[in-house]
Amino acid sequence: MAVNSNLTCDVLIVGSGAAGLTVALRLAPHCKVLVLSKARMKESATFYAQGGIAAVFDEADSIESHIEDTLVAGAGICDIKAVSFVAQYARSCVEWLIQQGVMFDTHTDSGGEKRYHLTREGGHSHRRILHAADATGKAVQTTLVEKAFAHPNIRIIEHCQAIDLILSDTEHTPQSVQGVQTLNRDTGKIEIYRAKSVILATGGASRVYQYTTTPDIASGDGIAMAWRAGCRVANLEFNQFHPTALYHPLARNFLLTEALRGEGALLKRPNGTRFMPEIDERAELAPRDIVTRAIDSEMKRLSADCMYLDISHKSPEFILQHFPNIYQKLMELGIDLTKEAIPIVPAAHYTCGGVVVDERGRTDIDRLYAIGEVSYTGLHGANRMASNSLLECLVYGWSAAEDILKNLSDADSPEPLTTESVALAEYDDNEQAILQHSSNELRILMWNYVGIIRSNLSLANALRRIQLLQLEVVAHCQRFRPSSQLLGLRDQIQVAELIVRCAMQRKESRGLHYSLDYPPSAISTAMTDTGPSILTPTAQRR
Repeated sequence: MAVNSNLTCDVLIVGSGAAGLTVALRLAPHCKVLVLSKARMKESATFYAQGGIAAVFDEADSIESHIEDTLVAGAGICDIKAVSFVAQYARSCVEWLIQQGVMFDTHTDSGGEKRYHLTREGGHSHRRILHAADATGKAVQTTLVEKAFAHPNIRIIEHCQAIDLILSDTEHTPQSVQGVQTLNRDTGKIEIYRAKSVILATGGASRVYQYTTTPDIASGDGIAMAWRAGCRVANLEFNQFHPTALYHPLARNFLLTEALRGEGALLKRPNGTRFMPEIDERAELAPRDIVTRAIDSEMKRLSADCMYLDISHKSPEFILQHFPNIYQKLMELGIDLTKEAIPIVPAAHYTCGGVVVDERGRTDIDRLYAIGEVSYTGLHGANRMASNSLLECLVYGWSAAEDILKNLSDADSPEPLTTESVALAEYDDNEQAILQHSSNELRILMWNYVGIIRSNLSLANALRRIQLLQLEVVAHCQRFRPSSQLLGLRDQIQVAELIVRCAMQRKESRGLHYSLDYPPSAISTAMTDTGPSILTPTAQRR
């Protein structure tokens, strides 16, 4: 098995979404940066984000209000320092994005002055969401990708899948990261990239669930790699299920942005009646965990395949102006957004926990950073508020770059590496079919046992089955050459185990974690600070 170990750089970034490209462009004027992309550069969760980015641009709004809304949505266990940090630097980081060329929607106010059009989404008390129609993520990703490709200090390698982090010799205390072992998905070769600093910007782990809005690359590989290397993880039980994914056999992953509800769309039963006013005084604009459980409850109560989202009471001109991409996609499927309600179901959408980091994105391992959805910063608590996700990428991308540049001149060059070739068997069709079966089994059991509603029994059953899958994938890794499918399954199983273990630690219902064994109460959800659920690797795992 050929190994290339001669590729070095100052900073190595694993991941090419908003988080990875933000830090790359922040660093590039000062050092050599290498960006590894698991697929094509545009294939990231950022690209598919429809909503927008939260920041205070309205004089009637305030940073204090943004902080308060985030804390409320996070169900009492956000890290207030992290929330304040992000809200304080939100506007300056969004302005940096605008300077890169991202064009947010504008309008002319009553005084004839041109201003950014701000929309409102669930959990927000003010209009503070900057957006580019209903395809904000596409605008952000496209702009940053173009800037990155054009920068002489940024090298980009696509179709490169990270396998594991390379650490310094165990005699060194503390251990530092030295680089990353990867699989070239085009050639099948193992390659090693070495760097003074490594940044994980690999996104979340929603692909461990049967139904999800995320692309296939969201397999939790960064979280799994960091855990195997010895980093703590936290709050992985808080998996955000987006309330409104399109229910259609030809578009299972298509998200219907929360901005639809922000602009007046209503949730309805199959008979056309509303149900959210009966659940929460904020109705359709309640936080996502509340809306998702309400939809799930109505579907189960009525034995219905889906609920419906209806904005047809708005004028066609308004709908086409604000949601042109959604309108076009639905028309291709035979659904007219301007005339009829849209069938919807909840789907796994966002990983609120991840690798434990500080406000500079630093992990437990020296020179290793994690930013974006892969990380646990404390911003989201038990439930991420809408449009705080891209914002987190921007703010921590900036703060991590500042920390790296401050210490780059003192960073040691990566140690020389010795590599050896191991003879492993090639995969055949039968083995690939087995891997696919195991992947399907994992995603179904996570949906059924660790989904929107959980229990102690369902978590225990899930853990036992996950541990059996772990034994199977270890046997495959020992016998067969690494493949993209095998590596992805290994990481998904590892993250699934961490999700279950975090969930088993939390003896309450809070935010996105709802357990039948711990019915929610006003005290447990609003007043008692139980803190994050932190898992620490054992010495053996390191």
